[in-house]
Amino acid sequence: MPKALTIQRSTVPTTERGNYTKRLKALQSHYAAANCRFWVFEETSLPGAFIEFTEADDEQTLTTAHANAPQDA
Repeated sequence: MPKALTIQRSTVPTTERGNYTKRLKALQSHYAAANCRFWVFEETSLPGAFIEFTEADDEQTLTTAHANAPQDA
């Protein structure tokens, strides 16, 4: 079965880590409600470097979820 996946890399300064974590929680809720899966990994060798993966069962679901994602999250 085909899937759709996007990947985004973010570098977060230590001073912004709390805001980033708050944003991730909002995005997790949004993507779960949109039938998407959302994972975030921090690179162990480079603290503050994160990779975000968002996956859906089809491209349209993922595209719609991204378009409706909270911008201030």
